Amino acid sequence: MAKTAKKRASALTGYDRQKLHSIDEAVAVVQKLAYAKFDESVDIAVRLGVNPKHADQMVRGAVVLPHGTGKSVRVAVFAKGDKEKEARDAGADLAGGDELVNQVLGGMLDFDRVIATPDMMGAVGKLGRVLGPRGLMPNPKVGSVTMDVARAVREAKAGKVEYRVDKAGVVHARIGQKSFSTDKLAENGRAMVQELVARRPATAKGVYVRSVTLSSTMGPGVRVDTSEAAASSQEEN
Repeated sequence: MAKTAKKRASALTGYDRQKLHSIDEAVAVVQKLAYAKFDESVDIAVRLGVNPKHADQMVRGAVVLPHGTGKSVRVAVFAKGDKEKEARDAGADLAGGDELVNQVLGGMLDFDRVIATPDMMGAVGKLGRVLGPRGLMPNPKVGSVTMDVARAVREAKAGKVEYRVDKAGVVHARIGQKSFSTDKLAENGRAMVQELVARRPATAKGVYVRSVTLSSTMGPGVRVDTSEAAASSQEEN
């Protein structure tokens, strides 16, 4: 513990906490300051000018990052007949109808993402108390309730990131691993900001992207120039 604390203290003195960086610069700093022996994840936190208490200002969705997240994802699909086969052929780790529902009710939770066809949602609804608290409940707003299960499975495997603004108006998401190249992490970061800018609610007033911070699992937060991040994202859009 003492060594970890010493490494963190060293990291905190290794950069200017108040400086605003371009996304590329911020990524480079995050990678430099990551001190853990394992391959730390790199995360983005975007504070938005919205009030999540109002339904018309809830920012929620999903985006497929250009270079994935670096995390292996196990996908479960609730579907029957041809759709079950379609899901398996697309690479689903688990697929099935009522029997899969019963397995999950029995405590089987060996998956990271859940997809369901619309006709299965009545049965999947029984799993709300199990899947809901884990953020796994399928939702049409993020594309996880769909008849195109093959596409949904491929996107999940490719690194599709689901996001939802929290009560403080912040969206948190993983954009990759420390071992990614700086360019790939920066492209993923820009894609995430671009997605959020595109999702700006019509009722949001004033400055929308309030702050952007990048960090590794164990490292400190590095601030991003929000004007640069938003502008580059709008240009790419």
